[in-house]
Amino acid sequence: MESGLSEIGSTKMFDGYNKRYRHNSETLGCSMTFSIYFPPSSHRSPVLYWLSGLTCTDENFIIKSGAQRAASSHGIALVVPDTSPRGLNIEGEADSYDFGVGAGFYLNATQEKWKNWRMYDYVVKELPKLLSENFSQLDATRASISGHSMGGHGALTIYLKNLDKYKSVSAFAPIANPINCPWGQKAFTNYLGDNKAAWEEYDATCLISKFNNLSATILIDQGENDQFYPDQLLPNKFEEACKKVNAPLLVRLQPGYDHSYYFIATFIEDHISHHAQALAL
Repeated sequence: MESGLSEIGSTKMFDGYNKRYRHNSETLGCSMTFSIYFPPSSHRSPVLYWLSGLTCTDENFIIKSGAQRAASSHGIALVVPDTSPRGLNIEGEADSYDFGVGAGFYLNATQEKWKNWRMYDYVVKELPKLLSENFSQLDATRASISGHSMGGHGALTIYLKNLDKYKSVSAFAPIANPINCPWGQKAFTNYLGDNKAAWEEYDATCLISKFNNLSATILIDQGENDQFYPDQLLPNKFEEACKKVNAPLLVRLQPGYDHSYYFIATFIEDHISHHAQALAL
């Protein structure tokens, strides 16, 4: 399938440009959109991938986070994929906000019905290849990854399984131990079946015991007034697992903050500085 890449939007911001693209994804078997913020730069820009949370598209982060200010000053491109395949019209794909459309969980589904849900391969393989083949102003070999909630889960798991591909990781309110929370259990049962060993391959708390030769500290921000903090996110489980293997982790509990983009916008500059440091090495 030809990628058929086309630009569908462009807006100037902090002397760079937000651009939006559509292409045919071979991995997902459908048309997909993604957004890139290109900073003003005379050099090839390193890339920070942002993975969004449940119900989001590629636009939420670009519109709401204000990340472009820091990305512009650090000369970092922001690459924002969508959160699932779209337009496949699989029965039940839009029945609930936490499964199916807008809820790809950044895994490769093994259950036949959901076989197009391969967001892991899309983010790790297809998108970087597309970037390096089509955007000479990007240096896709210098990359870091971040995300929020379901996307924080995606960022952590993808980073840990691909330490050669990413210089650093950070997350806002990640689903840090999905095998032990309702969101994760629902998604994994439907996408991966009942084999719990397969679930562990997409759980940061399980993966850190195997993949912990990290070159950069993992940064996590968690709002203390986040309604999902106690039951769904479980960063304390991830923190315990990191301590066991001496993995460098900084978890910052932020009093009064919730799960929203107001929280992300407040601390995004810290995260971009964190990645800028790793990408400069």
